[in-house]
Amino acid sequence: MYSCQKSQNIEWPEINQETKPWVRWWWMGSAVDQEGLTSNMEDLKSAGIGGMEITAIYGVKGNEEKFIDYLSLEWMGMLDFTLNEAERLDLGIDMANASGWPFGGPWINENLVSKNVWYKKYELNEGEKLSEPVVFIQEPLVRAVGHRVDISEVKYPVNINTNLKDLALDQIRFEKHLPIQVLMAYEKKGEVLDLSNKVDLNGSLDWIVPPGNWQLYAVFQGWHGKQVERAGPGGEGNVIDHFSEEAIKEFLNQFDEATKKIDVSRIRAFFNDSYEVDDAMGESNWTPLFLEEFQKERGYDLCNHLPALFGDDTEQKNSRVRSDYRETISDLLLEKFTNTWADWAKNNQALIRNQAHDSPANILDLYAASGIPETEGTDPLGIKFASSAGNVSGKRLISCEAATWLDEHFISNLADLKQNVDRYFVNGVNHIVYHGTPYSPDDAQWPGWMFYASTHLAPTNSLWDDFSTVNNYVANCQSFLQDSKPANDILVYFPIYDYWSEEGRESIRHFEENARETPVKEIGEFLLKKGYTFDFISDRQIANLKNNRDKIISSEASYKTILIPECKYMPLETVEKLIELAENGASIIFQNKIPQDVPGLYDLENRQKFYQNWVESLKFENNKCRIGNGELLAGEGLEEFFVELGIKREFMVDSGLQFIRKKREEGICYFVCNWTENKIDGWVNVNANGKEAVLFDPMNKKAGKAKIKVSVKVGSQVYLQLEKGETRILQFYQNRADIAEFPVWEESGEIVSIDGEWEISFLKGGPESFSPFKIKDFKSWSEIEGIEEFSGTASYKTIFKKPNVPGQTYLLELGEVYESAKVYVNGEQLAVLTGPVYQVVIPDSSLKEFNTLEILVSNLMANRVIGMEKRGERYQKFYNINFSARKRENLDENGIFTAKKWGPLKSGLIGPVIFKSLSIKDL
Repeated sequence: MYSCQKSQNIEWPEINQETKPWVRWWWMGSAVDQEGLTSNMEDLKSAGIGGMEITAIYGVKGNEEKFIDYLSLEWMGMLDFTLNEAERLDLGIDMANASGWPFGGPWINENLVSKNVWYKKYELNEGEKLSEPVVFIQEPLVRAVGHRVDISEVKYPVNINTNLKDLALDQIRFEKHLPIQVLMAYEKKGEVLDLSNKVDLNGSLDWIVPPGNWQLYAVFQGWHGKQVERAGPGGEGNVIDHFSEEAIKEFLNQFDEATKKIDVSRIRAFFNDSYEVDDAMGESNWTPLFLEEFQKERGYDLCNHLPALFGDDTEQKNSRVRSDYRETISDLLLEKFTNTWADWAKNNQALIRNQAHDSPANILDLYAASGIPETEGTDPLGIKFASSAGNVSGKRLISCEAATWLDEHFISNLADLKQNVDRYFVNGVNHIVYHGTPYSPDDAQWPGWMFYASTHLAPTNSLWDDFSTVNNYVANCQSFLQDSKPANDILVYFPIYDYWSEEGRESIRHFEENARETPVKEIGEFLLKKGYTFDFISDRQIANLKNNRDKIISSEASYKTILIPECKYMPLETVEKLIELAENGASIIFQNKIPQDVPGLYDLENRQKFYQNWVESLKFENNKCRIGNGELLAGEGLEEFFVELGIKREFMVDSGLQFIRKKREEGICYFVCNWTENKIDGWVNVNANGKEAVLFDPMNKKAGKAKIKVSVKVGSQVYLQLEKGETRILQFYQNRADIAEFPVWEESGEIVSIDGEWEISFLKGGPESFSPFKIKDFKSWSEIEGIEEFSGTASYKTIFKKPNVPGQTYLLELGEVYESAKVYVNGEQLAVLTGPVYQVVIPDSSLKEFNTLEILVSNLMANRVIGMEKRGERYQKFYNINFSARKRENLDENGIFTAKKWGPLKSGLIGPVIFKSLSIKDL
C-alpha cells in the first residue's frame, strides 16, 4: 500500500543573488579604479557573496590624489563600470543615498538643514511693555571627530570650506539671530493672543499689556548643525531636515542630475544607514512648516497651547500636547521623508533598504513603508521590530547589518560570525548584509584598507579562504527562509501613545532604544523565553487588518490573537478596529485590563465620552466578554488565554534551542540552532506535523528523512542531534519523502588517538614564510620561537592506519583549533570546520589501510598585527575617525586602536586528534 502513496521529491531551494549574503562595500575616498573594482568584485564573488551595497566614505591618508568627488562625472563613470561588471559577474548592487550618513551633503543649504526649536518666556502685567527685544542668538558650537576645532577655523556657510576632510566636522552652529516662528500671549484666565505681527525686524514688540497677568512665549527656529558622518570627498556637509518634503526632494534632485547619463535601474535598492541625527548635541526637533503640519495632522492650533508644549501647564495637558507633538514628528518622518524617498526610488525602478531604528517615530510604520526593512544589533526584540513590520506588511526580504562589532579588531572568528547570523535568522531576518568589506587595491600594504568597525571581511583576513563556507551556509539557510511566509501566532500591540505621553529630558522620543524599557519589553522577553511566536504591530497596521473568522489576516500572514500590553492610552480608531475584528470572530487579549483613556488633546471630551461608554458597555464574565462572533479577554493569566485559543508554545526553548517557524508550500518549516554549551541529543517537540519530515544541514548541504513521532493533538516529536553551534532546517511534507534517512549516530567501539609524527608547512600568510618542520606533540605555533607573529594558513599532515573495525563509520575530532580547518583524507576534502566544535564524520569508503590526513588551519590576523605595532609599522592611516576600538582598554593616547599591549594569541591545531567509531542509533 505504501508504494501507492504519492512521494515528494526532496530538493534544496534554488540559490541566487539574493539567497547569498551581501556586503556593505566601502569606497574609501572613492579612490577606486576599474582594475581594482574588477579584482575586488571577483574576490567577493568567489567567496560566495551575492551582492554589494556601495557606500562612499572618508579616504586613506597619502592617497589623496586618487580621491574622486561623490556624484561627480568621474564618480558616476566608476558606478557605471561597477554596474556593468556586476551584470557580468551576476552580482547585485545597492547604493547608499549619501556619502556617509545621515542624508546630506554640500548641496544642502541653510533652508534645508536639520532644525531645532528654542523658546523664550516673558511675564508681564497690565499696562507694561516688553523692555527687551524678542530675539534669540544661537550660541556657536563646533564638534569634530578625533580632535578639537575652533569655530574661527570654519567659514560660513560650511560648504565653502575646502578642508572638510581634515576638519571632520560632526556638528556646527554659528552665532546668529534665529528667526522667530510665533509670539503668543496667554492670560491666566484663558485668553490667548497672537502677537507675531507686532514684532518688528529688530525684535521690538509694539504691544501694551491689557488687563490681567500675561505670559508670553516666543518660539524660534534654530539650526541643529548636524554634519554628515564619515563622509567622503564631495559628500561632506549639512544633514537634511528629515521632516521637510522640500529638503528630501532637493537632496534627491542632486542624484537625478548626476545620473542622467547612466542607467540606474540596475541598482536594486537605495540605502539609508539609520537616523543618527540626534547622536550630536541636542535634537533635531523642528521644521519650518511644523505648526501648519501639526494643525493638519492633529486638528488644532498648537500655538494656542505652547505652555503645555514646553511643560508649563497641568501635567495632564502637558502629557496630551507632548504626545500630539511627538506623533506629528513621527508622521512627518514617515510621510515627508520615508514615503517621498520610497516614491523617488520607485520612479528609478528600485526599492529602499531602510534602517529605521532609533528614529523619533514609530519605527514599525517606517519599516513597513520600506521595500526592504533592515535592522542591526544583537537584541532579539530590537531585531524583531524590523522583521515584525516586514511580516505584517508582506515584505519578501528583511535584511540586517550583520557582524558590525563581533569582537575587537582582528580577533573575531568564523564561529562568531555564524552565531551573529543565526541570531538574526531566529528573529526573522532572511537577508544578511555583512558590515563589511572595504575596497582595497591589490598593491595596498597588508592588512590593506580597513573600516573602523571591528569585523574585517576582506581578502587580507587570514580566515578569508574559509569565509565562503559560512557564506554558503547563509545561502542555504536563506534559500528556505526567503521562500517562506510567517507562521507566528500572536500580534503584540506596541502602545506608542503611553511612550509618547511620558515626560522626559528629550522633547522627542527615539523609538527603539528607550522603547525597550516598556511593558512590551517584559512581554516580548516572556514570549521569547517560553517559545511563543509573535510579531509586533502598530496602530496604523492594525487599521489594515482583516478577518477570516477567528484568524487575523495581515498581508500574507495570519495570527490567532492580538495581545494588548497593559497601557493607559489607545486611540479611538484602534479601539473601533479591534471591535470590528472581534465582531467578525477574532479574540483580543488585554493584559490585566482595558486601556484607561484616549490620547491627545483634540475634541477630548467627546472622544473620552465615546470611549467610556464603550468600556462601560463591556460585560466581562470570568475575564471574557463576547462581542459578535469573537471575544475580548482581560486579565493576568496570559498563558491560560493562550491555551484557550489553541496557541501552543515551542518546548524546544526549554533546552536552550533557538528557532524560527515558517510556512512553505510543502508545509511547516523550522530553522533550529544550538548555541548552548551542551550537545542536544534527543526527542524535541514541535508544533507541526505531516506525513514525513526531512532534516537539512545547511553547513554541508546534506539532507535526510527525520525520525519523527506524529500526534494530531500535540504536533510531532523529532529526534535532533546538534553540537554547539550547529543548525538544522526541519521541513514537514504532506507526502512521503523520497530520500534516505538522516543518520542518528552513537559512539561504538574504541577511541583511537592519532599520535604519530606530523609535518607542519606554512602555506599562506605572513609576515614571512617558514620551512616545513615535524612535531609529535601539538602546541600553538605562536609559542614557537620565530613564528609568534605568523597569521595565515598552515598544513598539518600525517599518515595513520585505518582502525581495525570493518564496515564502520568514524568521527574525526580535532580537539582545539585556532581558528578554522579544512580536512583532507587521501587528498579528498571532507569538510571545512569553522567551530566552535571541530569534528567530521568519515565513511569507511574514504579510508584505505594507510591514510594521509591533512588539516589546513588558519588563525586570526591578530598576531601579525601585534608584530607590526611593536615594530612601529603604521596601518591606522585613515581620515575622520581613523581606526576606533571596540573596547576602551585598546585605545592609545590618541584615541586610536592599538594591539601593543597584547601577547600572541593561540594559533593552529592544538588537538587532541582522535577517531571514534560510530554506528546508527537504535530508536
